[in-house]
Formats: sequence, C-alpha cells, structure tokens
Amino acid sequence: MDPALSTKALLRRFDLQPKKSLGQSFLIDPRALEKVVQAGDITAGDTVLEVGAGLGGLTRLLAAHAGQVIAVELDRRLIGILEEVLAPFSNVRIVHGDILELDLSRLLIEAEVTGDYLVVANIPYYITGSLIRRLLEAERPPRRLALTVQREVADRICSRPPDMNLLGLSVQIYGRPAQAGLIPAEAFYPAPNVDSAIVVVKRHPEPILESEQLARFFKLIKAGFGQKRKMLANALSAGLQVSKVEISADLERAGIDPRRRAETLELEEWVRLIYLLKSL
Repeated sequence: MDPALSTKALLRRFDLQPKKSLGQSFLIDPRALEKVVQAGDITAGDTVLEVGAGLGGLTRLLAAHAGQVIAVELDRRLIGILEEVLAPFSNVRIVHGDILELDLSRLLIEAEVTGDYLVVANIPYYITGSLIRRLLEAERPPRRLALTVQREVADRICSRPPDMNLLGLSVQIYGRPAQAGLIPAEAFYPAPNVDSAIVVVKRHPEPILESEQLARFFKLIKAGFGQKRKMLANALSAGLQVSKVEISADLERAGIDPRRRAETLELEEWVRLIYLLKSL
C-alpha cells in the first residue's frame, strides 16, 4: 500500500481533515518515511515509542523493523483508522493519549518493556522542545531519539559555539544530537510552510551532570541567554541578581573571560560554572 496514496484516501473515506490545532501534518513521501526509519537505526529486538502515530504510515514501517512499537496518538478520531491500518501487525500497541501527560514509566511497564527503548516519530512541531526535554528527563529515558523537526529548530538543537543557544544546551546536556537528513515540505500532507530535518539524539552513556545539579544548570543558562546581546558578566549579573563584580570574579576563576557572550561558551564551560559560581 503506497503511503502517499493511502493517507489521502483514508482521510476521504473517513471524511476527516487534518487538525491545525494539533499540528497535524502527515509524512506521506515513501523515501522520507524510509529515511526516518533508517535514522532510528532499529533492530529486530528494539522497542520503539512513536509519538503522533497519525494514520499509521510511519508506524507500519517501524513495525516491520522493530520487535515492538508503542504508537501514541492524541486525536481520538484517528484511533479507529490506526486499528484498521495496523491490524496486520501483531507487534503494535496503540495508545490514545497525550504524550506530555502520560506516565511514561507506566506506559513501558504495561507494554512489558524491561530494557531500553527508542523514540522514532514525526512529531507535531509545536511540542518539540517540551517533548524532547520530557523524554530525556524521564525516569526511564530512551536510548536514542530520531525525530522530524523544523529545519531551523534542528539547526538550533545541533548548534555549536559561537552560535550556541538555549535549546541546544538543553538537549546537549542529556545527549549528542546530529542531523540525519532533510525532508522538503512537499513530503508532508498538508505541506507545512518550512522544510524539515531529522534530528537524532543519542543519550550520553553517563550523565554530564548529576540530577541534583540540573535545576542549577537550567537556572544558569537561562540567566546567561536572558540578555543575549550583553556580555556574559552583565547577563548573569542581571539574571541571577548578583553584583557584576562578584560574577566577574567567579567567571575569571573558571577561566572564562567576563566579556564573552553566552553563545560563545562550550557546554563544558557552563558545567564548570555550576561548581564555581558562589551565587548560583
């Protein structure tokens, strides 16, 4: 069954229109679908969590490669369609719910997932930041993510100094991101206004920061990027409400020039600051 034809045919048969409020833009190009699956690097023993199963175009390919697929879909209108489309695949578990509200640990227990798992999905773009952080901060985080996101967002996630940003740091503290291919807007239905990219995030084998330090890390980087055009000493002084003299002294102790800007710092420098800033 050709994904490009089946998506539109299914929508016509069930008299449905994609919901803009849910960010629904179905990936229909067969080559693009294959590219997402390849980026997931799935083996026959893997469990894959798919966020936003939609009409099942990607789900069917995932089921053909993985040991088990947990397909989560928020739109109740699509659950019956998914059950029909995925009926030939006994290794797919369809879950109706909001991934940002579901108890991930319970979801994995109910699916009898005892080891690690992957997340491979064409996600609604408006939840990109919230979803990635929720998954990587979960009690049982995935081993790897492979997600379609807006190309501009993919660039931000994979950014490096001197163009680092808040989103990039927020992801890179948990894992190593890389782009695994571009997807043009016309590969989706309905076509979005921008092109997309596949981002793969491989979780760090060991945490860069202990969990009790993460709140301090996010407080620090938010302060640093709160006034991005300012020198780091000024931005941190304003964001942390500490004197510039004290902040400058702490930065110099960390081997960081107070005149630098937040986007020029490496992740390792931010981590070093966590332990040296007296005012944090």
